[in-house]
Formats: sequence, C-alpha cells, structure tokens
Amino acid sequence: MAGTAPRGFVWVLVEHRGGWPVNGFDGLDLEPGTKALVFAAAQAVRARVLLVRRHGRRSGEEARRWAVLRHGPDGAGRQQWGTWDRDEDLAGIATALSTPGELGHPPVVLVCAHGQHDPCCAVHGRPVARALSEHWPELVWECAHVGGDRFAGNAVIAPDGVYYGGLDAESSVVVLGEHLAGRVHAEHLRGYTDLTPPQQAAVAAALGRFGPAGRNDYTVAETSRHGDRWRIRLTGRPPHPGRVDVELRAHRAPPCRLTCRGPATSSAVVYELTAICGT
Repeated sequence: MAGTAPRGFVWVLVEHRGGWPVNGFDGLDLEPGTKALVFAAAQAVRARVLLVRRHGRRSGEEARRWAVLRHGPDGAGRQQWGTWDRDEDLAGIATALSTPGELGHPPVVLVCAHGQHDPCCAVHGRPVARALSEHWPELVWECAHVGGDRFAGNAVIAPDGVYYGGLDAESSVVVLGEHLAGRVHAEHLRGYTDLTPPQQAAVAAALGRFGPAGRNDYTVAETSRHGDRWRIRLTGRPPHPGRVDVELRAHRAPPCRLTCRGPATSSAVVYELTAICGT
C-alpha cells in the first residue's frame, strides 16, 4: 500500500447531495459555460475536482458549499470556501484557484464512498465516514473517487496531502485521532501527495522503523535509482533520526483484480524495503 498516493497539491470540492455519476463532477448536468470555466481553472493548476457530501441526511435548505484546498511548498495548507445556489455561483472556484487562500483552517477529511464508480468504495467507505462523522462531524465529508479502490476504505486528509487506506470503522478513528495529534503512523499509510511513489514508500519505511512522526518531520534530501533499486535519503527533525537512508526494490506484484468492478487483472508496482539505517 505504501507508495500509492496520487500526486497532487490542490483539491476542489463541490457539495452535491444527490446521486453521484460514475464520472463524478464531469457527469453533473450543470450550466455548460460555468462547468467549462471550473474545469479549465482546475486543469491549469492540476487540481483534482471531487464531489462531496456530509454523511447521512442533511436538510436541503442548507447552502451547498464548495472549497479549494491547497498544499503549499512549505507544508502549510491553505483553504478557501464558498457557497452555491445557482450553477453560475461555482464560477467562484475559478477565482479562488488564482489566489493563495487562507491559513488557519483545520484539515478536511475526505472518505471515498463513490459506489457508482466502484462498489468497494461504498461498502468499505461509508462505515468509515459514519464512524469519523460521529467524532469529527465538521471535518468529515464523503467524497467521489480518489483512486486506489483496492485499498478501500480510503481517506484523504487535505490540504495536508496524506492518503490512508485499508480502513474500517474502528481503525479509522484511531488513525485520524493520531493524525490530528501530529502523529502519522506507517500502518494504513498510502503516502504523501507531494512525493513520488518510491519517496512515499521510503517515508513509510522510516515511520515503521522509528515510530510515528509529524506530517513534515521527514523531508527527502536525495533520491537515486539504479535499475529496479532505489536509494532515498531522508532528513528528520528531532527527536527523529537526523538522517535516514532507505533502500527499496521495485517489482510488479502478481496480476490481480485492482478494483471490485473491473473484471480484468493488472499488475501493480510494489516497493520492497531492502535496507534502512538511521543516524
């Protein structure tokens, strides 16, 4: 599972309480000009557009919300929120994508529950969303497809840019509680979205060997590749090791079904830890 978080720095959230099309935002019947404007602005910054909704029934009288969440190069997260009543109100997203956003907001917890895309996401994701919503109702949203259906239940912490997978109701509460307390654990971690897959796997290996750490406590100092071998050096903040050298071997796992819906088999790349040393 380590090394499977899709790369990304910006997320666009659009609250939609009705049924979600299989292709998410792209499948919504919206005013064409506004829809095209949002897509163009999102593509310009490589943002991921996700439909979201609160778990359980909500009053239709509440204003629907949209948000732009951005992970900064300094590790700081920025957010901008708005509401929409008419389709044309979503044009505010394009404006928000051209501005840096505001600091100081708590993170947003996105739990994939997109059953139309893949039934695994609903079967495993909705119990996770229910459990987390009972503890952190203002932070948690169900969301459309985020990738990695085979790891359902999946959760994304944005704009922190952290993917977790293989969650159930019980483990998700522990994982999120630890995350909010500034402790990321290797178990259930898919990776950080500002890192490449082998770098993600290296950070997970460091967390597994030396214990949990804050989201930005390890940074990648060097990365080199020789064939199927990767060498990655991490720099850690106290009390973690100041230098961690990780060696990985990349190989393809045996073919298997990577989604519940897809009948075809495929082979995923796995990063196997071969050596790790911290000083």
